[in-house]
Amino acid sequence: MEIATTKTDQITVVSLRGAVDLYSSPEARKAVLGSIKDGKPKLVLVDLAGVSYIDSSGVATLVEGLQLAKESKCDFYLVGLSPAAKEVFELARLDKVFSIFGSEKEAVDKFGNRK
Repeated sequence: MEIATTKTDQITVVSLRGAVDLYSSPEARKAVLGSIKDGKPKLVLVDLAGVSYIDSSGVATLVEGLQLAKESKCDFYLVGLSPAAKEVFELARLDKVFSIFGSEKEAVDKFGNRK
């Protein structure tokens, strides 16, 4: 799995690529939770466009990120779900729990309109 993080004043983007599974989810967890704790962004986007596989440990990492974001008064959006990730979120009905957008631009526009 590959992780890339980019930051601006208010927005942090965590891009995950490859398989997010039992072996790689601790690294993903560190990146996602760290992005919320570091600098207290107003919005965290997790880009899942490059995720080829995600299992329950990967999903649990994102749920934990959502919970921490709420506690930190930070918005937490998922963007660009790959077909594999989208299927998992729909099967688990987590597409009703997370704010999910097709692209970073859509998510940032929605965030900007909420201010």
